[in-house]
Amino acid sequence: MAARRPGARWLADFLAYETAKSVVVKSWVVGAVNRAVQLLILSYFVGWVFLHEKAYQVRDTAIESSVVTKVKGVGRYGGRVLDAADYVTPEQGAAVFVVITRRIVTENQVQGLCPESDTRYRCTADSDCQSNGPAAASGLLTGRCVRYNGTLRTCEIRGWCPPEVDAVEAPVMLEAENFTVFVKNSVRFPLFGFERANLPPRATAAELSRCRFHPARRPLCPILRLGDVARFAGQDFAALAATGGVVGIKIAWVCDLDRAWELCLPRYSFARLDGGARHGAGSPGYNFRSARYRRGPNGTESRTLMKAFGIRFDVLVYGSAGKFSIVPTLINVVAAFTSVGVGSVLCDLILLHFLKGAEHYKARKFEEVPEASLHQPSAGPTALRGGEMQSTDSGTGSLGL
Repeated sequence: MAARRPGARWLADFLAYETAKSVVVKSWVVGAVNRAVQLLILSYFVGWVFLHEKAYQVRDTAIESSVVTKVKGVGRYGGRVLDAADYVTPEQGAAVFVVITRRIVTENQVQGLCPESDTRYRCTADSDCQSNGPAAASGLLTGRCVRYNGTLRTCEIRGWCPPEVDAVEAPVMLEAENFTVFVKNSVRFPLFGFERANLPPRATAAELSRCRFHPARRPLCPILRLGDVARFAGQDFAALAATGGVVGIKIAWVCDLDRAWELCLPRYSFARLDGGARHGAGSPGYNFRSARYRRGPNGTESRTLMKAFGIRFDVLVYGSAGKFSIVPTLINVVAAFTSVGVGSVLCDLILLHFLKGAEHYKARKFEEVPEASLHQPSAGPTALRGGEMQSTDSGTGSLGL
């Protein structure tokens, strides 16, 4: 018979049909591996996927949240008694607010010409000051070198005079450690129409005003002492108040709605967000500037400039809610039973490549049936090598290793 052409051979292989063939291998090693892999897969799906991850639930992560904050406390600073209206900004009680703990104030600034206070702009002649160069720290350079004091000359600027001197030592309002912040948080999971607030259930107004948050004793109290917030975030309050920083108050809502909805409760955690410990001296904490303007009787405009150091608190709300649904349950059940077949794949690799009887197993597992034999009548059981019998009806062979 003439040899088939390559195109015809490819077409014959493409149109060939493959069917599964069962071979029973009587080897306790391979059987133990198969059962161990199946047990591990089932344990993973039951323990991790279903019990821990609750894959039988549909989850809503589109949390809708509102946050209202209110800071209370009275402190002394610069010979004055300050309340929340003096040291909290912005005033709207938003999810992000700053408690000012240290100030450098420059009074009675007016527009005009004056020597720059920044030591980087020391000079001995006008040539040291470039009038068309970059702006100085406090204004625009005029190109003149003028006297700053009895011994020092600096470049002249046009801007708000006198310029700010931010190298001076300023006290810290350490009373802020005992200030409190009331955090009122309401959340909603729109997929389930579920709403919840962080207020303790059945708490009266008097009880609420006396409570202070503690992760073990009062984990649901929404009133937090600022010193405790810094300590829970791993920070020293005095150092934080001196340089400023950003602290996160994180509220997590992770709710299992298959249980009683009253058990959906917030969990608080705290962290330093600006990485103050990793920053060098060039970026010391958190500060900002603001000014208050006024106009005198003669129409001259003046201002008071304030460089404020403070602790910025960011209230971060996140979470998800889950509830039983038949669709994810069926999907994961099917995935679990399908994954059990991985044990058979691993055992086939062992039998085909790592055991002494690999060729013997390969000859029993893979068998090519020519097309001509499909038209021959069945001859009953076929004898295999070694005296083993294979039934032409069931397609199952027994192989001992």
